[in-house]
Amino acid sequence: MTRRWLTSTLCVLALLAPGSLGTASASASASEGGRTPLRVTTRNLYLGADLSPVLAATTPQGLVAAVTAVWSSVRATDFTERAEALADEIAESAPHLVGLQEAVLWRSQTPAGPGSATHVEYDFLRILLDELAARGKHYAPVASVTVGSDFEAPRSTPAGLQDIRLTDRDVLLARTDLPARAFSVANAQAARFRDHVPVCRPALGCPPGPALKIERGWVSADVTLRGRAARVVTTHLEPAAPAVQEAQAAELLAGPLNTKLPTVLLGDLNSAAGGVGATPGTATRSYDRLLAAGFQDVWTANRHRPRGPGFTCCQAPGLRNAASGLTQRIDYVLFRGKIHALTADLVGANPADRTPSGLWPSDHAGVTSTLRLR
Repeated sequence: MTRRWLTSTLCVLALLAPGSLGTASASASASEGGRTPLRVTTRNLYLGADLSPVLAATTPQGLVAAVTAVWSSVRATDFTERAEALADEIAESAPHLVGLQEAVLWRSQTPAGPGSATHVEYDFLRILLDELAARGKHYAPVASVTVGSDFEAPRSTPAGLQDIRLTDRDVLLARTDLPARAFSVANAQAARFRDHVPVCRPALGCPPGPALKIERGWVSADVTLRGRAARVVTTHLEPAAPAVQEAQAAELLAGPLNTKLPTVLLGDLNSAAGGVGATPGTATRSYDRLLAAGFQDVWTANRHRPRGPGFTCCQAPGLRNAASGLTQRIDYVLFRGKIHALTADLVGANPADRTPSGLWPSDHAGVTSTLRLR
């Protein structure tokens, strides 16, 4: 992707701001009626900073100051520490599939200048996979999609300017330690949505050439569990523009969700269930549209209905708030077709889930669920 320098990058970063109670049930690892259930988890990893402060920058100097603050937050919300808690969650519930949002790659270039930054500072996906492997849990990406472009801008250091580059990805992980006769994955697909948010603002100056944009996407795969097949789709819908988000939901229904297979949709939909906790401008109809298309929500439909509202968003940007700040339910496991929802649990939502230094694992809680394929 062609890099856009300074002020144009500001516009892009500003709209990437991130939009989740309990541990997985012991029954999640047991067979239901002698039949192995499909276990799935959705987890927004949190890119590590609130990027909205860059919105106030109107000059190159202001942009440098904003990116410097963002990078300081990314370092302070250290993903290498948070990944240990996230890996513990996944290891405990041992899902067959994990949908990841904001599985970002942070890179740098010193000194700042022409060309793209290539030095890896944090690869969230690699760090998490390594932590899982250290726990004897073996996962690999089925497919991934880079959402938006690679965005790069300079920050200030004592030695001068350093470029910081953000690459955002959505990923579907699958277990690799099961025999094919028990669990297999095929027909992996990934794509960006046609509908997106243009981000150039005239007050900040627009670059020549094609307009910058924030793109979102989806990843899907067809899985077979003990002879029973289903399609699993993960996504991260647009939070900043309700009309765009609803168009993306419609594209999902016409695209990867348009199948006769039993279907599971998991991810951060950024659409508050029932409008509870929705902020001004937040899309709420995407969730309702999916339910109208025949999907059910594991949080309300499972056999062992959980207690509480199931809020999944959002902790403070610095992740060190003592009391949970979750007030919205925007992360879901939805299903349609010949599927029974057995359990649903939140992960990373209790104070006890925080890291030894006091970080929440993410600004979202995750949702883990067991589903019986009929």
